[in-house]
Amino acid sequence: MSNSTSVLTELLQMIPHWRPQMYFKASLTALSHAMEDQVLASSEPPLVIASFQRERFYRQEAQRYRKIAQKTDQVYVLAAPETDFKNSSEIYETIAFKPEDKLTQEWHLIVITNDYASCLICEERTNSDQDQNGNISMDNSRRFEGIWTFDRQVTQQAANLLLNRIVAYRPELHDKISQARQQYLPSALLNEEFKILQHKKAANLTEDSPDINPDPFVQRLISYLQAGQYKLLKANRSLEGKEHKERLINHITTAIRRSLDPEEILHIAVQKLGEELGVCRCLVYRCKETDNTAKIEHEFLNEGISSIRGQTWPLKNNPLFQEVIELRDALMIDNAQNDPRITKTASADTEDQSLETLITSCSILSWLLVPILYRGRLLGMLELHHCGPNTVSWKNEDIALVNAIATQIGVALIQAEAYSNLQDLNEQLEALDRTRSNLVAITGHELRTPLSTIQVCLESLATEPDMSPELRQVMLNTALQDAERMRKLVQDFLTLSQLESGRIKWHPEPLDLSECVELSLSHVRTRHRNDNLPEITNLVTSDLPLIKADGEWLVEVLAKLLDNACKFTTSQGDVTISVAHAQPTNLEVTVSDTGRGIEANRLETVFDRFYQEEGALRRSTGGTGLGLAICRQIVKGWGGHIWAESEGKDLGSKFHFTVPIFLDSIPKRKADLEPSMPKNKLKKSSKKRSNK
Repeated sequence: MSNSTSVLTELLQMIPHWRPQMYFKASLTALSHAMEDQVLASSEPPLVIASFQRERFYRQEAQRYRKIAQKTDQVYVLAAPETDFKNSSEIYETIAFKPEDKLTQEWHLIVITNDYASCLICEERTNSDQDQNGNISMDNSRRFEGIWTFDRQVTQQAANLLLNRIVAYRPELHDKISQARQQYLPSALLNEEFKILQHKKAANLTEDSPDINPDPFVQRLISYLQAGQYKLLKANRSLEGKEHKERLINHITTAIRRSLDPEEILHIAVQKLGEELGVCRCLVYRCKETDNTAKIEHEFLNEGISSIRGQTWPLKNNPLFQEVIELRDALMIDNAQNDPRITKTASADTEDQSLETLITSCSILSWLLVPILYRGRLLGMLELHHCGPNTVSWKNEDIALVNAIATQIGVALIQAEAYSNLQDLNEQLEALDRTRSNLVAITGHELRTPLSTIQVCLESLATEPDMSPELRQVMLNTALQDAERMRKLVQDFLTLSQLESGRIKWHPEPLDLSECVELSLSHVRTRHRNDNLPEITNLVTSDLPLIKADGEWLVEVLAKLLDNACKFTTSQGDVTISVAHAQPTNLEVTVSDTGRGIEANRLETVFDRFYQEEGALRRSTGGTGLGLAICRQIVKGWGGHIWAESEGKDLGSKFHFTVPIFLDSIPKRKADLEPSMPKNKLKKSSKKRSNK
């Protein structure tokens, strides 16, 4: 069998004018021990009925009840079995009731003798103190609701209710329980008679009689325990709140410190904070004091709340944001619809009611703004929205919690920023280290080889006076060629240094692109007149718009790109120079070849200083690796863009760069304008550049 109604409920139905009191577990333990000690100190055999919630609570008191059993044979102990508790009549009567019985939530102790009677009938108020396995905790702050009285008739009625339940579980105890009723409950009245008598007592205030009121000393002790327990409970709640706050901060801190990605940090922070505080909407966004707007990228939404992700959030014309910047502290708004700062802004400028419209569209009733700061620098903003149906007042502990989390977010963002800067610095250091290594290797190779040749030629000329004029001329020509090679190397170093340092003075002027191309081809053919060059095709016509650039440097770019194409293309290959008018303000020049080609992962690095595809010391072609780096700096100088394309190794390559059009020449043709720099001037300027 199982009982769904508590003993306390049945007893209070008999005495409806009684009001139960609230007891803590510590107080009930003290009361029970006092009642048990009174039994042990007395010489008269009593009736003792004790109901424990679970076997574990009974085991703590089993030794005391063995001593009580030596005083009387009328001892009944009830509990829900967990291990070895069962129905037994060995030392005293044990009654094992079912775990689903209402008795599992009750605490009872009844003591009746011929001289006195007392009972403690209580029911646990809530099960909020259960652990994860559903077991009742041993915390002394557990609360019970019930009565404690010395009223004999009330005690006898409570004993009668419990004896009925004992008989139901153990019918074989019927005779023993009948004997207990005759001895200890002879004056037990029927329910209706009992109710009438209790009403009379209530009317005559008979509850002040000595046999009803508990012992004053025990009552004072219980009051003291109750007051102490309330203080302890209050202190525990305060500690739990602080522990929860610290745990939440540590949890969020641990989560965001695992990442050095600012976007991931903000995403984790807004989700964890929104889940813990249970707000309708939680936002976090990056911003600076001078920003006009911010884009919402990270938000937490409670069920039924509309998303505003992707929206633009006003900052400059937002008086709340400006106040947060000025205060450098959190701003709380309990009722956004009636806040004077918002209504004043809307009434002052009827054409711009963006903030009021924002509040309406986002259904914001209560608003909390907390800045994310690091050493006074604004990094972002945390916002909490309550969307109704009623407004809320932000608690100080919630504000302190959000402030603490905002501080941790600020630290995490700064660390992520520092890590990003450190990565950039490391990459720059690695690039510098590669540059240094390449510089040492290339200069060592490019300088030592011609110097060795020059030295050998000069020594031969000096030590061989009988050398034939033909061989002497060969020696001189070889020395001059290597001296020229060294001059070009030094010139490339100086040119790149000037371009990177910004010491170059640009002289842009209207130019005919076809003339510049012809001049660069002439330079290339002159330098390689003894080499087998590939077939070079010039597709640049003279009917193009004039361009605006520095002629000397434009010829330099064209010549270096053509040199580069010829260097990596065999004599059986082709080199083509063409131009496209794809944009209204730029011409796109392309130098393509059918040579060695470039791998896809090296299309950007080919423009780095000292870049050598085969490595500095394993090269089949000469050069310093500065040509394309110089081209990039020159093109950047007139605001253009240069890039490379290739389908892969041995599939040729294309180098493109853009040059601005001289806008005054549109839609006029070149023939309609007097060239500002004729071909002969370009030749002289280019020659002057090459002799610097």
